[in-house]
Amino acid sequence: MSDEVRVETTDGITVITLDRPKALNAINSSVATALGRALQAADDDEAVRAIVVTGTGRAFSAGADLKAVAQGDTLSDADHPEWGFGGFAQHPIATPTIAAVNGLAFGGGCELMLSCDLAIVDENAQIGLPEVTRGLVAAAGGLIRLPQRIPRAVALEIAMTGQPISAARAYELGLVNRVVPAGTSLEGARSIAATIVANAPLAVRESKALMIAAAHDDELGADAWAANSATRNRIFASEDAKEGPRAFAEKRAPQWTGR
Repeated sequence: MSDEVRVETTDGITVITLDRPKALNAINSSVATALGRALQAADDDEAVRAIVVTGTGRAFSAGADLKAVAQGDTLSDADHPEWGFGGFAQHPIATPTIAAVNGLAFGGGCELMLSCDLAIVDENAQIGLPEVTRGLVAAAGGLIRLPQRIPRAVALEIAMTGQPISAARAYELGLVNRVVPAGTSLEGARSIAATIVANAPLAVRESKALMIAAAHDDELGADAWAANSATRNRIFASEDAKEGPRAFAEKRAPQWTGR
């Protein structure tokens, strides 16, 4: 594990912090390896029910470490290239993930944010894909995920101009979930994570998986409804599905098992 990626787990929430402030938390293969493996370890831990990714200093992440790129760095985990950029861009994580965007999120940093399910951002944060200004393209998912999150014309503007948008504009577009006072994005992310953690973990994971898959399906198509039925059947047969109504009837907090 790189000392440039810190991991802390409390109360069912794992916080993964990119800690290269002098490099604006830019991603090289060392950071990618540590981030990808921290994500996998948290996802494999049944006690972890939400994952927060954040940065230190004035950046969430400035994206790819261009000095490392110039030296032939792949910006990924050599043992798990299938996880993609930063060990995250193509890494399927069943546990809910939340980006706590503490500052600028440019290029690959924006793409790491887009790899998360939710985003809580400081009011002074800036978000953008400046790759075209350097003769590059946002190849770590930005060109795929951004037009799924916001209107295509706006996504095209961001990608083709290379100009960043403000936190307020990102919220206006529905790209991020909440804008919070400067310096409090981690606190805000922990708050929403705690709300998620309080819910039935199996139901949360299944809801996430079905919703992400359904985004690419015809909402009236047979495949979408077959997946919906399969999810319903798994959840309704679970112990948590019995515990929820029982706890409600007994006027007590439910005791989730994730089974």
